[in-house]
Amino acid sequence: MVDFFLGSSCWWWLLSALFQSSSGRVLSFVFDRMLFQVCLYFYCKFLWRCLKFVMRKLTGRCELQRICYNTKPGASRTMKIETSLRDSKSKLLQTSVTAHPDAIEKTIEDIMELKQINPDINPQLGISLQACLLQIVGYRNLIADVEKLRREPYDSDNPQHEEMLLKLWKFLKPNTPLESRISKQWCEIGFQGDDPKTDFRGMGLLGLYNLQYFAERDSAAAQQVLSDSLHPKCSKFSKAEWEKKRMDKAIGYSFAIVGINITDLAYNLLVSGALKTHFYNIAPEAPTLSHFQQTFCYLMHEFHKFWIEEDPMDIMEFNRVREKFRKRIIKQLQNPDMALCPHFAASEGLINM
Repeated sequence: MVDFFLGSSCWWWLLSALFQSSSGRVLSFVFDRMLFQVCLYFYCKFLWRCLKFVMRKLTGRCELQRICYNTKPGASRTMKIETSLRDSKSKLLQTSVTAHPDAIEKTIEDIMELKQINPDINPQLGISLQACLLQIVGYRNLIADVEKLRREPYDSDNPQHEEMLLKLWKFLKPNTPLESRISKQWCEIGFQGDDPKTDFRGMGLLGLYNLQYFAERDSAAAQQVLSDSLHPKCSKFSKAEWEKKRMDKAIGYSFAIVGINITDLAYNLLVSGALKTHFYNIAPEAPTLSHFQQTFCYLMHEFHKFWIEEDPMDIMEFNRVREKFRKRIIKQLQNPDMALCPHFAASEGLINM
């Protein structure tokens, strides 16, 4: 019995030693890797500052000048300017990306003075920087505006909210009167029950704003998408295309619910910064709420086509199709020259730079 106990103790001690030794090696590896990454970060930062100093001496231009003069207008230029300002060691340059729109001209003057750039000799620089800052600041303000709408819940006691909801019905079903405010008819445009207010919980008023914008600004397309979502086999695809794509199942979806879901997609693309490429390419100055709503219309239109092309087995595949669609849009937006091209009435106001 004693021998067994001693033998067990020895085995336990040996296993503990091995475990401690293994843990020590793991901790040492993790520490060494972290130390290497920290050293690499500071080395690259120091090297980059040295490179910037050398480039300024060789070209006689600061980084902001080189970007503006060597990069075409649009997302490529604005995103480089944004990175340069944000990563600068100057407090003035760092805070310029959060300046108030009314203070941008004064901010540009301060930057030119700090960089010792004569505006009379370099008049185009001030104009280019102002355009970039308007886009950068405008994007931040747009996030705030969109977030405010998303956080505001639908209130059935608010006449403005009720009016918007009734307009949505009118634009989508112009030839069918709504029998009452609480009605099963709401299911005909894709709401889940007899009172749509419960469906706006996730996206608040933002979902209603987007749906109404689509239905009002591009009524024909919105009505067609609604009709196709209810009767997908009657969409614009020919019989030959249906057979070729094996679309015999032709699963539809709830228009309004999908619209709220696509609003969530557009919101997350905006907040993550993925939409900067699009907005910096299509908005000559500050992107506005109208630009965001036009983008929603585009996403709604494209998702509808994508859904039919994917030909899901049933509605339970919605999340899979949506995720695949999201990845495709993000991949498109990774191209600095990308603009989500408008091709319907709601986006006629978009301007490519």
